[in-house]
Amino acid sequence: MTSPIRRLLAGRTLAALATALIPTTLTLAVVRTGSATDLGLVLSCELLPMLVLLPVAGVVADRFPPQRVVFTADLVRATAQLAIGAELLGGGLRIPDLAVLSAITGAAVAFGTPAVRTLVAAVVTGAERLRTNAQLGAAQGLAQIAAPAAAGGLMLLVGAGWSSLLTGALFIASASTLGGLRPDRSLQRAERSAFLGELREGWAETRRHPWFLANVLGHGVWHLTAGVLLTLGPLITVRHLGGDTAWVVIAEVGTVGTVAGVYAASRLPIRQPLVGVAVGAAVFALPLTAFALLLPVPVVTAAYFAGMFGVGVLNPLWETTMQRRIPPEALGRVGSFDTLISFAARPLGLAVAAPLAAGIGTTTPLLLGAALVGTANLAVLLLPTVRETTRAPLPAAEQAC
Repeated sequence: MTSPIRRLLAGRTLAALATALIPTTLTLAVVRTGSATDLGLVLSCELLPMLVLLPVAGVVADRFPPQRVVFTADLVRATAQLAIGAELLGGGLRIPDLAVLSAITGAAVAFGTPAVRTLVAAVVTGAERLRTNAQLGAAQGLAQIAAPAAAGGLMLLVGAGWSSLLTGALFIASASTLGGLRPDRSLQRAERSAFLGELREGWAETRRHPWFLANVLGHGVWHLTAGVLLTLGPLITVRHLGGDTAWVVIAEVGTVGTVAGVYAASRLPIRQPLVGVAVGAAVFALPLTAFALLLPVPVVTAAYFAGMFGVGVLNPLWETTMQRRIPPEALGRVGSFDTLISFAARPLGLAVAAPLAAGIGTTTPLLLGAALVGTANLAVLLLPTVRETTRAPLPAAEQAC
């Protein structure tokens, strides 16, 4: 593995850990002295800028060197988290201040997300991209496992303020790793048009790829049903499947499944990556069905592991396929539409789950979700371009990390 790739992995791992620390730290800080409404406001203020700014961020990712965009996004997030830490250590908890700083953080996430995808394509050669994307996915999965416990421990030992300061320091460290990266200059646009013109060009390029639009729709359905499951799953488990401990076990097994799937993605001899993507998303129908039918806890746990394993497999395959099939000068703009659908669909699922359950119970929404996620993703296989075969399965030399 070359030094630039090591720097890229190190930096994005630090950023993933810092990103995963933020929700738990904010949640614990707000719930101690605030209300559920306060918490919803703070978390929403981070989400909304992401949704609004992602198309703009896609243009920026294609206009400017990606390492500069990611560097700036990391430093902005660092500044916001350091400010939150300073306020918490100062003894005051002003919800409007936290809301503004969360909005700044969300805006930085919006600009950094498409630029990271472009950065990977610019730094990593085609033969190594799948392995690198898998390693980045594994780092994010491990960060999601470790961060809640780390944030909770810091909260108990030294307080939420120090947790936010640590998060800011991690973002500074991640930004510092970008200095040695020298992306391929050929990925930069030779000419620039007006901003709105570039935005229209990005949408036109997106429409040129039916395989992309079909998969994004399927992924949006997955995020929607995942939001439903994350709302109804704990409720069903606590009431019918063994209580809080059972849900914790199921959730942790699902996280392990995601990491295992990411690890396996670069080792499986997959000749048709988009087939793997479609099947990986469709497998999420298993846990939805298991929860709906109130199957025994071991069966539900195994189904959730399988569903999250499929998600782990699809993520690096999808990223690598986008980096291979989308023209590099449009990757940021096209990829931003994928991220936008993902960011928007999950909260929608979280929002509609409880009202649906109150009106028609938990079984019907979950079974409907299982049918939708299976159908929407497997239907993608009808497109000939989705069944395109790569030249060869991943060679053994690439399979070793």
